[in-house]
Amino acid sequence: MLLNATTAISTSTILLVPYSKRHVLKYHEWMKDEEIQQATASEPLTLEEEYSMQQSWRQDADKLTFIACLPLSSSTSSSETVALSDQDDAPDRMIGDTNLFLRLDDDDDNDNDNDDDNNDEEEKSVIGELELMIAETRNQGKGYGRAALLTFLWYVVTHEREILDEFLRSTATNSNKRLKCLSVKIGKDNTRSLALFESLGFEKRASETNYFGEFELRRYGLDVDAVGRLADVYGLKGYREVQYNE
Repeated sequence: MLLNATTAISTSTILLVPYSKRHVLKYHEWMKDEEIQQATASEPLTLEEEYSMQQSWRQDADKLTFIACLPLSSSTSSSETVALSDQDDAPDRMIGDTNLFLRLDDDDDNDNDNDDDNNDEEEKSVIGELELMIAETRNQGKGYGRAALLTFLWYVVTHEREILDEFLRSTATNSNKRLKCLSVKIGKDNTRSLALFESLGFEKRASETNYFGEFELRRYGLDVDAVGRLADVYGLKGYREVQYNE
């Protein structure tokens, strides 16, 4: 997606930057790990294919991606103008990624109990599927996943209309559709991720897993105020969008 091509997001506990060419080599090393391949349902790619994939993700209007990095120095005041350096998202500061994949909803069941009966179903026809990865074991269990997810959600709900507009222009679909919900699919044995998403209000659609052994969880009605309250609960502070130059 082009929307975030020049935007990084800084908070007290994480830095998100657009997935750029400089990140591909480290990302490629991550994706050689069989556990990561299994967790992300990914096939190993050659380095050349990985560079092509990075360009595809940048151009494709149905994919929004950030690389998660260690946070900026805590000495930076929230009132200061931040200028990122090449070192802020250097390979040794990269820890994972966050993704949003958009699709038109062809599921005609009305599974949102909070919807009014007279709501126009035509307006609830885009679903955003989330993915989150903290790649290396040494960085897991330290709160980076929650920080990256909350920061990413904050960006998504802040820019929901712009995200949808870029996506819908690519589908030749009318532009009055809105985001029905956010969704995530998690393997039944990934108890840490299940607990993370459930702590942010995502709920399982069914008590049984799908054919692939995954639970699908969904979150409806997420807006800036709701994300702000969650950020307060979990100590995420200082959200700000920063100019990013490749």
